[in-house]
Order: sequence, then structure tokens, then C-alpha cells
Amino acid sequence: MGAEAAIRDAVDGDAAAIAAIYNVHVRDTIVTFELDEVDAAEMMRRMAQVRALGLPWLVLEERGDVIGYAYAGQWKARAAYARTVESSIYLADAACGRGLGKQLYVALIERLHAHGIHAVIGGVSLPNAASVALHERLGFEAVGAFREVGWKFGRWIDVGYWQARLDA
Repeated sequence: MGAEAAIRDAVDGDAAAIAAIYNVHVRDTIVTFELDEVDAAEMMRRMAQVRALGLPWLVLEERGDVIGYAYAGQWKARAAYARTVESSIYLADAACGRGLGKQLYVALIERLHAHGIHAVIGGVSLPNAASVALHERLGFEAVGAFREVGWKFGRWIDVGYWQARLDA
């Protein structure tokens, strides 16, 4: 990572920048199945929910600007799933293609491992070659796909799942 880029824990003051990054994907991509943009207050609520579980929410910052974020949330509510999480990573266009996403995801995985997480699940709306490649470069294995489970932009979208076991 360049001297000007840093990964740190997100704070509430990052919520507007995080929402701005996310909303590009809401409006323009199939990366998220959310259909309505999210404001800073809603993003702060989501961040607090992740933090309340003791899980990390990280931001990638360059020259004082948040250009990406990654976090892990609860996979399922049942107690037996407590050591399994679902990861999410989003980058601003300015951060893409520079290896910063990989560094951010590695930092998230390291934090999850230190937290005692056993399995990380990454869901990918398909097609998304960049996300598939990122997960596989980091040792995630494809474990399955659900066909036509999301409806966005007038078409059905598949979702693939990749999994990494951190203490395997």
C-alpha cells in the first residue's frame, strides 16, 4: 500500500463517505441487491450493529478520503453460527485495480482470525469476475451458487458463495 493509503477502524464520522461509496453500487451495479440509497444515519446504524457484535468495520483511507471499506456481519442468528461471518467489501472507483482491495480484505481477515472467527463467507452477485478473483486469490473456495435469487435492473441475478476457514 502506498505511503498515503491506510487501513483503520471506521468511526461514525466515516458514515457519509461509506454511504456514498455504497450508493454508487446501489444505483449502478448488481453488487448489492439493495434498491434504495442509504443515508449516513442508516449507515451509522449498520456500523453500530456490526460493532455491537464485536466484529470489525474497516475503512481504506487515502489522502484523508475514505476510498473503501470492509466489514463482517453475522452469518445467521442461531448460536451455533457465532464463529461464522459474512464479509463485505466495497471500493470507490479510485481504489480499483491497484491492489488496495486485496490489502483491505487481508486486514479484515486478520482481524476476524484474531477475534476467533472460524469461517468467512463471501457472497458474490454474478457475473463479477473481479470479486471472484479477489476471493480466490485470498484462498476462498467456491461452495455453491443460488440461481436467479435477486431481481434488479429488470433481470434475475445469481449469487455465488465462497468460503474461507481461518483456522483450518
